[in-house]
Amino acid sequence: MKFGIHVSIAGGIENAPLNAHKRQADTFQMFSRSPRGGKPTYTKDSIEEFKKRCQEYGFDECYIHTPYYINLASSTSRILKGSITSIREELEIGTQLGVTGVMTHLGSSKDYTRKEAIDLVVKGIDEIMKGYKGTTQLLIENAAGAGQIMGDTFEEIGYILKKVKYKNVGVCLDTCHAFASGYDIRTKASLDKTVTDFDKHIGLDKLKLFHMNDSKVELDSHKDRHEVIGKGFIGEKAFATFINHPKLKNISAILETPDVGEEKIPSLKLVKKLKK
Repeated sequence: MKFGIHVSIAGGIENAPLNAHKRQADTFQMFSRSPRGGKPTYTKDSIEEFKKRCQEYGFDECYIHTPYYINLASSTSRILKGSITSIREELEIGTQLGVTGVMTHLGSSKDYTRKEAIDLVVKGIDEIMKGYKGTTQLLIENAAGAGQIMGDTFEEIGYILKKVKYKNVGVCLDTCHAFASGYDIRTKASLDKTVTDFDKHIGLDKLKLFHMNDSKVELDSHKDRHEVIGKGFIGEKAFATFINHPKLKNISAILETPDVGEEKIPSLKLVKKLKK
């Protein structure tokens, strides 16, 4: 398992691998634009410098997170079309940069029945992937389950992936979000059950990345509150079991913990120590 962090692209996209290297990360995640919107604009030189630094620092994988406004179940045409366009742009940009995957939340729906919203999400993903020939993979991230959020259960994500025409779509599993949605990973037995449930409904072959975060709130809280690894309700012992689980240990993890902006990152130091 490689351990990475979310890094800033302040000053240029080419600074992302440098920022990750300075903090001793094995891989990294970034926004390719402002998380609140706008279009990403890169020069040929900045793209080449990004790729050069990835090679120089030994990053053979890295990831892009889509902007916050993404909603593939929106009843507002502008938001829905903008979400589809933005995700496709991220995949194309990711291909230019040599990025491994683009992860996205699916959004939420208050104006449709659950089935209507799911069908809209499936249609949106098919539109995103139509004619796409790039190398960067689209990853669906599980949600914490607040309100009418989409993709908070393994059953729902699995159903969506089965309905989508394009099969090269994977999953990014966030530990905090899964815990918030009621998936207990605190003991070996409960983790085994969660892994079995994931495999049953989605398939472990679809699991491409983890977002590794502890939780500020208790199991099944349906609140997205990230905590420093070992300081939350999931706890250090659980992460030690998780990191070394035979079915999970070869999948990379990105930390989005509150301490990732610090010069020395306690969460990153701890997870590296826990790996056997």
